[in-house]
Amino acid sequence: MQQLSLKSAELILALALIMWGCGTPDASEHSHDASGGHGHPHEEEVLTSDTTIWTDKTELFVEYPVLIKGKTSRFAAHFTGLDGHQAVEEGSVTVSLIQGDKGIRHTVAAPSSPGIFSPSLQPKAAGTYQLIFELKTPRYSDRIVLDRVPVFGSEEEAEAALGGSESDDGKISFLKEQAWKIDFQTTPVVTSEVFEIIPTSGTWKVAPTDNYTLVANTSGKVSFYGKNLTEGVEIKRGQTLMTVNSSGMTTNNLSSEIAQARATYEQLAAEYERNKRLYESRIVPKAEFERIERDYEIAKSNLETLRAGYSGGGKSIASPIKGYLKSILVSNGQFVEQGTPLALVTTHQTSMLEVQVSPSYADRLNAIQDVWYQPRTDVWASMKEKGGSIISVGREIDSEHPLLSVFVQVEDLVTMPEGSFTEAQLAVGQAISQPVIPVSALLEDYGSYAVIVQLSGESFERRPVTIGASNGNQVAVTSGLMPGEMVVSTGAYQVKMASMSGQVPAHGHSH
Repeated sequence: MQQLSLKSAELILALALIMWGCGTPDASEHSHDASGGHGHPHEEEVLTSDTTIWTDKTELFVEYPVLIKGKTSRFAAHFTGLDGHQAVEEGSVTVSLIQGDKGIRHTVAAPSSPGIFSPSLQPKAAGTYQLIFELKTPRYSDRIVLDRVPVFGSEEEAEAALGGSESDDGKISFLKEQAWKIDFQTTPVVTSEVFEIIPTSGTWKVAPTDNYTLVANTSGKVSFYGKNLTEGVEIKRGQTLMTVNSSGMTTNNLSSEIAQARATYEQLAAEYERNKRLYESRIVPKAEFERIERDYEIAKSNLETLRAGYSGGGKSIASPIKGYLKSILVSNGQFVEQGTPLALVTTHQTSMLEVQVSPSYADRLNAIQDVWYQPRTDVWASMKEKGGSIISVGREIDSEHPLLSVFVQVEDLVTMPEGSFTEAQLAVGQAISQPVIPVSALLEDYGSYAVIVQLSGESFERRPVTIGASNGNQVAVTSGLMPGEMVVSTGAYQVKMASMSGQVPAHGHSH
């Protein structure tokens, strides 16, 4: 840095006092100074360069005075973590200028302001170099390489090579500081397989294997266990829901049956032990002993079955699975016979989606490639990605059921209630590779579509596109975009509004 003379310093101080006395200048009077601060239109212009590079983790937007032999260039390196599109606020950055096996480097231990690191380099010789940025944060590290970066021998040489400014017609300025403060995200245009889409709807059902019916294991009167036994309540495995009590009844009295079964068991147990010793002494024939042993085992099993869950003259009805109480099939105090269905418990571990399709698509249903559905409101998911499968495809219709049904097993957490409707899309036929973008990137205007394309770190443009098939989350683009371009997938409306303001916003920082 050159030292200011005392007279120059006094002049600058006087000018500052005059400007302070006149009030704060309007933001439109300022422009972005690539060397790091707020510039002013009347200051001598500095020839600058800027580059934007994306990795799978980071966006680097760097501005700097063009590199000239013997002169120091200060970088304004804006680092954005692509996961959430937030400014990198912690960590260090090392910038290196390398030619062959030689080079110079400079490390800054922290950002000069959130998201912005300001290292400096002073090249020693003209030529073509690699410019390397190495980012190290508490969460991750990244290495970004700019190839064929020129270092000029003089300002005149740089002016001759880079003179002339690129037109900004149609470009939208949206600063990193603005993007970092809002819900904002960019996404690359990628090539993906796109299928023919059949838009339809479906109804959520519980898979049959997820339902378990509890039945009365004896005859008697039903007593609900607990005061809050209602449909929809969460049920634990082994939890008692009801009891069936036959106490005081002259027939089907469980207490009498248990007493009788116990007496029979004790009698046969004594006979079994006595004949076992005789059989071991070869006094009782084998066939006779096996008959006694069989009768004993039957009596033992019968007693254990009657005793299972028995308490206070009745038998408890417990759920063998964890889930939810789907329905109660009896009333409190009702008399039931053994085997009567009492309640239905469901696990909701897997769900089944019944999709209704017009018969006009019947020939396409033999080649269903995927099904997109909404497990919860405004969220789309893929059957294929979640590991689901097609259970069956309907083949017949009638006057009462004029649509074909496609049953889909969904291996996903579905929060929609059973019986509720959901939007659905069937992907059928052969795939075609096309550029795709998130549906959230689209801006619609009277049936026409456009996207906001990020040209560089702070430069955007609104571009018309033609769209094709959509799976709810992504949409194919048939014209207007190329793979590798970056589109604004969250916050596009805010960038559009910035284009309508008619004013280039000032930077909110001093680098």
